[in-house]
Amino acid sequence: QVQLVESGGGLVQAGGSLRLSCAASGRTFSSYGMAWFRQGPGKEREFVARINSNSGSRTYADSVKGRFTISRDNAKNTVFLQMNSLKPEDTAVYYCAADANPYGTATAPPYYNYWGQGTQVTVSS
Repeated sequence: QVQLVESGGGLVQAGGSLRLSCAASGRTFSSYGMAWFRQGPGKEREFVARINSNSGSRTYADSVKGRFTISRDNAKNTVFLQMNSLKPEDTAVYYCAADANPYGTATAPPYYNYWGQGTQVTVSS
């Protein structure tokens, strides 16, 4: 069982930056692939970024490539999402998720076993 708690969301102007954190409980955090998803108003939940268990592989949605960076600290049971050059279309609730397949490549929500409660990111124009 893994419990995930996101933090770091807020209101920022376009062009600004935010760093999201996701703290995980449990002693097996390092054996999970981790990802960030987001869900904007009236939209379906969409993939943002994924990192495998040893940080050897990272995958990004085209819409955030070059602006967002996913990282993790297994010693602190935490995964991060550094978001730079934010745009109004990045406005969404951001969720972290854990995949029991540590080296998978899944970008669809059904493949993820655990989810956080989400943190709101609002980018003003």
